[in-house]
Amino acid sequence: MEKIKCLIIGSGPAGYTAAIYAARANLSPVVYTGTEPGGQLMLTTEVENFPGYPKGVQGPELMEDLKSQAERYGTEIRYEHISNVDFSGDTHKVVTDSGHEIEANSVIIATGASARWLGLESEKRLMNRGVSACAVCDGFFFRGQEVAIVGGGDTAAEEAIYLSKMCSKVHMLVRRDELRASKYMAEKVASTANITMHWNTQVAEVLGNDVVDGIKVMNHKTNEETVLPVTGLFVAIGHKPNTDVFKDFLDLDQVGYIKTVPGTAKTNIEGVFACGDVQDSIYRQAITAAGTGCMAALDAERYLVKKGIE
Repeated sequence: MEKIKCLIIGSGPAGYTAAIYAARANLSPVVYTGTEPGGQLMLTTEVENFPGYPKGVQGPELMEDLKSQAERYGTEIRYEHISNVDFSGDTHKVVTDSGHEIEANSVIIATGASARWLGLESEKRLMNRGVSACAVCDGFFFRGQEVAIVGGGDTAAEEAIYLSKMCSKVHMLVRRDELRASKYMAEKVASTANITMHWNTQVAEVLGNDVVDGIKVMNHKTNEETVLPVTGLFVAIGHKPNTDVFKDFLDLDQVGYIKTVPGTAKTNIEGVFACGDVQDSIYRQAITAAGTGCMAALDAERYLVKKGIE
């Protein structure tokens, strides 16, 4: 069984930032990238809100920069998925898809959360060509344009209000005849002049060849189909944290996000830390993920020092 001082599971901004800090602290980190090396930013085109890139940067380029920086300080990157874990002992055991067994003194989990999508072929085809799951990330590109957002919870309401400040019109598509959002958020949406509500409505198809130039929606009570002339479609129906493999050992919230001790990256298991979107259901930004990746590496370093592991 291979022994590793600091094992990092996941390779988005959180995982690579944790690796940079852990490597500089001589923790000899090993990163397992998982099935989606680089995380969600690999599916993103222009990133304009990550500090240090005044002209913006392509998502894959940003992840390659973070990966290269981690490798520069001695991080080992392995392109494989962790399929099983056992956090019941003093050291933490994991098994990869290929059956390779590892015993780690510390583990940093940075497996992220995956956006829930509608499941349409046209949605997938036009992803990042007008289809997005993050209004804060991509709303800027739709200034003065007409857009639509799908969802009825607090996140959808917040993103609709955010978009209303820069877009000419926001169509909010809700499957039910009322919002699931809190009363406060529902009232705020209702009082925003350029947000138009579409109740009992779902997207039937995203229109456009190279970019979105409209969406076909259907009222499932009347079966009436309508085409909305939008240039952007934002899907805000939730995220699924990638925590299934950890659920038997770590404390998770009702959605599945890993619970951490406030102000730290510590989980309920000593020596296991969590960072990035796998434990953050609120901000979900590359820069906040990177910040918690730093926290996780510092917490892991202090833990190993306290344990006398060098």
